Amino acid sequence: MDVETYRQADKLPVIVVLDNIRSLHNVGSVFRTADAFRLEGLYLCGITACPPAAEIHKTALGAEDSVAWTYFADTLDAVHRLQEDGYEVVAVEQVEGSLQLDTFRAVPGRRYALVLGNEVKGVRQDVVDAADAALEIPQYGTKHSLNVSVSAGIVMWEIERQLRGGA
Repeated sequence: MDVETYRQADKLPVIVVLDNIRSLHNVGSVFRTADAFRLEGLYLCGITACPPAAEIHKTALGAEDSVAWTYFADTLDAVHRLQEDGYEVVAVEQVEGSLQLDTFRAVPGRRYALVLGNEVKGVRQDVVDAADAALEIPQYGTKHSLNVSVSAGIVMWEIERQLRGGA
């Protein structure tokens, strides 16, 4: 599918929100994965870099041209806009009360926004507090975190699988 056909194609009702992501390579990787699952788009917030940028393109491989994106100076503004537009905002973060990803059930017909946070600090606390829910990826090793683009891919795949009827 070419870029124009992609833009016209039906999208999965999911927006990924990047909350102050430092690495342009991580941003590009999320663009590429969002393209693969044909998501509605990305909200790039705070210090998260926006296209055009050579380092984003290096990992996005052109997905920054196919996937719709919007910039917000403040992630909380993006969250409020999404909630006003009827999205269920889900922070991907290890916090008290978070749901394990393997127990979360996405409901077909609902719209979701997945918030992923800074590589060091995670999703800002005020953003977690404003979110409708929090999801945590089960981890069984000695490390208790994953690269943000890896986390994004895991969560996008699971939500896509559920919403497209693979659950």
